[in-house]
Amino acid sequence: MRWQPGLKARLALMSATAVALAIAVVSVLAWWATDRTMRSEIDRTLTNSPLSARFEQRGSFDVQDLCTIGPTFGAILQRGIGAVQVVRADGTSCAVAQEAAIPVTREDIAVAAGGEATAPRDAETTTGTHVRAITFPLRDGYAITVWRDLTELDNTVRTLFLALLISGGLGVLGALCAGLVVARAGLRPLDNLTDAAEHVAATQNLNVPIAVTGTDEVARLALAFNRMTSALEGARQRHNQTIADASHELRTPLTSLRTNIELLVRSEDQQRALAPGDRRDLLRSLSGQLQELTHLTSELSLLAHQEPAVEQVPVAVDEVVRRAVQRASRRGHHTITTDLQPWTVRGDPAALERAVLNLLDNAVKFSPPKSAVAVRLRQGLLEVEDQGPGIPESEHRQVFQRFWRSPSARALPGSGLGLAIVADVAETHGAQVGVTASATGGAIVSIRLPPFNALSGDAGRGDTPAHAV
Repeated sequence: MRWQPGLKARLALMSATAVALAIAVVSVLAWWATDRTMRSEIDRTLTNSPLSARFEQRGSFDVQDLCTIGPTFGAILQRGIGAVQVVRADGTSCAVAQEAAIPVTREDIAVAAGGEATAPRDAETTTGTHVRAITFPLRDGYAITVWRDLTELDNTVRTLFLALLISGGLGVLGALCAGLVVARAGLRPLDNLTDAAEHVAATQNLNVPIAVTGTDEVARLALAFNRMTSALEGARQRHNQTIADASHELRTPLTSLRTNIELLVRSEDQQRALAPGDRRDLLRSLSGQLQELTHLTSELSLLAHQEPAVEQVPVAVDEVVRRAVQRASRRGHHTITTDLQPWTVRGDPAALERAVLNLLDNAVKFSPPKSAVAVRLRQGLLEVEDQGPGIPESEHRQVFQRFWRSPSARALPGSGLGLAIVADVAETHGAQVGVTASATGGAIVSIRLPPFNALSGDAGRGDTPAHAV
């Protein structure tokens, strides 16, 4: 199986690689600069050796005599200007007071034949010594080649290379260790985050907050993780509460439905038919209970999918209210009056229409027959006013809870979910819900909607005349 390094190892390797590249570049430049500097110094020494002038200052001499001078003068010559050999125009040469010589090149012969001095070059003597050589013209078909031993320079450069190599290796090793330490310290919050995620996956326990320190990217990730787990825990609690409430609310109609059905079955089994009137009443009760169950399951389904499933878009709330009023007006014999000003929000038009329809259904249910329900939309405040018995002030906070029903309204049909759905839709749109008493004693249920754009002049502008439906 192919080994794949972890994130810490990758970060350490990346830092070590960057350091290695930097060390390599610096080492190469240092090695090259040292070698060039030392060679330039030797070249300067060779180039600034005016041999012919020195010999002329000693008087006239025969160049050929250089090949026969004694070792004493040769040693002095080597200390002053370097090793010397005479080059003739015919290509022959002789070493001055030494055994070592360097091969004669065509450039050297050209200098002996009257050409210009050569440029400094590397060469190797007959004894295998690495030298730096230059050839100067003399007179009468002669030239002289001077060279200096490069052994000391080569040793110095070689030692420098080994030193740079060893120090560079130690530097890379140190960078690797430092990278591991830094990566371990820097990624410790990620380790904590990983441990928390694995704990959540293993135990499904979402109460595992991570300590957030600083404001960097890792801190933001930890904060986002804490928010996510809190949101998931809240959703799970709401889900469990919904299931518990639904089980409780479904128990009563199901028990009543089962009792009536058992009564019908027992009458058939015992061949004791019910009176026609009693049978009709029993069937009507069964039909009403089935309708109540259908309504309850529908509202539970809406409540379970309250989060917007579509992208929120600009919504004209006044148009949404008009559509909801048209739908509600077909369900009963109540007059619904409207006074709507244009208002735009960002949201889900279907969810908003469902919330408005629930407000209207709630108002119609508690209003006397043939009474009026008023709907107003002014500066983002949507109000639905009924002429019913009203809601006591002590119950204002409870009417938006799931499955809560006022004691005075438990005889009426309903599940206690209508206003809970309104509250959930309002929350997803950044709105606020409220309840007040009307002048006639009824209830005014309101939703305060935020504008689509507070800087735009379109929101909340213009009036629509009041009319009745």
